[in-house]
Amino acid sequence: MAEGFALKADVRERTGKGAARALRRNGQIPAVIYGNNEPPLPIAVPFKEMTLALYGGGFLTNVWQIDVGGQKVQALARDFQREPVKDKLVHIDFLRVTAKSRVTVDVPISVVGEGESPGAINGGVVNQVEYTVSVEAPATNIPDSLEVSVAGAEMGDTILSDKLNLPDGVTLTNDEPFPLVTISAPVAEVSDEAPEDVDPEATEVTSGSGDAASDGDAPAEDDNQS
Repeated sequence: MAEGFALKADVRERTGKGAARALRRNGQIPAVIYGNNEPPLPIAVPFKEMTLALYGGGFLTNVWQIDVGGQKVQALARDFQREPVKDKLVHIDFLRVTAKSRVTVDVPISVVGEGESPGAINGGVVNQVEYTVSVEAPATNIPDSLEVSVAGAEMGDTILSDKLNLPDGVTLTNDEPFPLVTISAPVAEVSDEAPEDVDPEATEVTSGSGDAASDGDAPAEDDNQS
């Protein structure tokens, strides 16, 4: 399960584009904390720390312990915006959560057990169909990832979502089983060698009617030929 992030934030006294640009010049980015029947709280968070967290994994599934002027707020990062050209973080939305909160999140999937799959051992190709699944989970107990095992899978088998081993309190949002991994036969190699040239003189040509001259295929004689 996710361990969470600790974050210190400042209350934003001003909002708007001008204030946001000023924050970014000073190494911060605007954010807001909302939810739990409380008014939105505009905050400013450190750009570098947030960027490292974004690319470090678990950005949207870890619980954030946010210290805002000495007040601790527990939240999940629910959305973020990036500058379209330079791809820099420009804004983050946080959702207040408690131990009783349940949220819907996308959790990564990892494939295990390939060394125990007869299909994979005999040359089959392990194809991962889905890389994340949508689950409903306690906000403070979201799994970092879910494992799908292909141990025992034969060539041609498909592993469905109902084979996932879900932690207590975690459920899939899709009730109908769907494919996660398939074990397919290897694709036959196509030869790069070109086919041998066919000798045109050795090819039998069959005419559908009469001789060639009657079809006008024979060259006309030159009347001036001596």
